[in-house]
Amino acid sequence: MNICGRGLRDHIRLLAPLFGLITLVWALRWALDAAGVSPSLVRAFSVTGATALAILIAVWRIHTRGFGSYPNVVVASLLLIVFEQMLIVIAIVFAVVSKIENVFTEPEFSMPNDPHHLKHIFGHLTFGIGAGMLFGAATGCLMLWLLKRLVPRDRAATLN
Repeated sequence: MNICGRGLRDHIRLLAPLFGLITLVWALRWALDAAGVSPSLVRAFSVTGATALAILIAVWRIHTRGFGSYPNVVVASLLLIVFEQMLIVIAIVFAVVSKIENVFTEPEFSMPNDPHHLKHIFGHLTFGIGAGMLFGAATGCLMLWLLKRLVPRDRAATLN
């Protein structure tokens, strides 16, 4: 796969710190829930919010480094969204296998009569990836368009 002169490995290298950010928020959310912290504080650490922020940071990095253009934003969004959804599915599967509920399998986030959470997992692997990809790519492309108009790349490189 070669998108605007950049391969998959190049994209992963660019996004590596952002994968770390998403993983950190995911683990922190899980740990806070396990520690019995108030639900309102646990909700403040949103994996979806971290992924949205990661997409915006990825667009900034793509623009300032001259990494590519709109297709690269779409690939970055896809990689970040799939990574996010896979982490959530791992947490759900862990809860099913260990029979220990966690923040990702609580009734308010899951189907109430699905003991194996198959519908919940299927939802993340279909709607979660699909909708996340559409919104992430659209927002990222809009941000890149704005950056190209408002912050020329040569000036943006000095801000990086």
